[in-house]
Amino acid sequence: MAEQLRLMAVHAHPDDESSKGAATMARYAAEGVRVMVATCTGGERGSVLNPKMERPEVLADMTNIRRAEMARAREILGVEQSWLGFVDSGLPEGDPLPPLPEGSFGLQDPAEAAVPLIKLIREFRPQVMTTYDENGGYPHPDHIMCHKISMVAFDRAGDPEYRPDLGAAWQPQKLYYNSGWIRSRMLALHEGVIAAGLESPYTEWLEKWNERDDRGDKITTRVECGEYFGVRDDALRAHATQVDPDGFWFKIPLEIQQKVWPTEDFELARSLVDSPLPESDLFAGIRESVDAR
Repeated sequence: MAEQLRLMAVHAHPDDESSKGAATMARYAAEGVRVMVATCTGGERGSVLNPKMERPEVLADMTNIRRAEMARAREILGVEQSWLGFVDSGLPEGDPLPPLPEGSFGLQDPAEAAVPLIKLIREFRPQVMTTYDENGGYPHPDHIMCHKISMVAFDRAGDPEYRPDLGAAWQPQKLYYNSGWIRSRMLALHEGVIAAGLESPYTEWLEKWNERDDRGDKITTRVECGEYFGVRDDALRAHATQVDPDGFWFKIPLEIQQKVWPTEDFELARSLVDSPLPESDLFAGIRESVDAR
């Protein structure tokens, strides 16, 4: 049965797949589910966020370096991966914000930009997709566009009259939003770390949380994947330009994370199958029909 199950995770940049839902993907891949990461852009305009990698030769070759990092990360996670071919918009900063670079992903028409994703869906034939919410998880223009094209593709991939040249129609059955940055999770990890006598990296975040958009009450699905947190972290470290191995992401010991919050959490946004909520499996309501074939 497991080899017939297929999951597609749609992400804006290389490294996003390793910080959002990575342990879930690693778990499903280890269980025999085929997992495909669709990466919208090459991350060409990403900053070097690891001071150990801030060197002229790195800055001059970001495209190739980030592709190599992605190759290592997908191998660690045990997943397949495809580039959708768009150009990173960069993260605009300033007040007022500057315009996005011409031709970048964030400026695309979502209906047209969904075309390569629709083609990939029809080729890979996932029953389940994951992506970002309408705010992009955080308001990066590429994350917001990733959400937009995912919604278009979910609706159009199964329409046999839409672009038959892209392949035979295939309708995914469920679409989820990644849901990692919620106050209840941060608070639980914060309290767990304090109880262990360690310094929490979330103190300042929690003090300012009223300024953030929290969607904790929208979570529908919690996937047990604590044993794969180490795989997730190894994949994240593979993106060496983006992640400082001594930095924020790795401040809370794995054993505390596994004890306090051993799940990755998702919000069911679209479903064409019956599955009682809350769930503990992205394939709830689908496994039964696959098994019956």
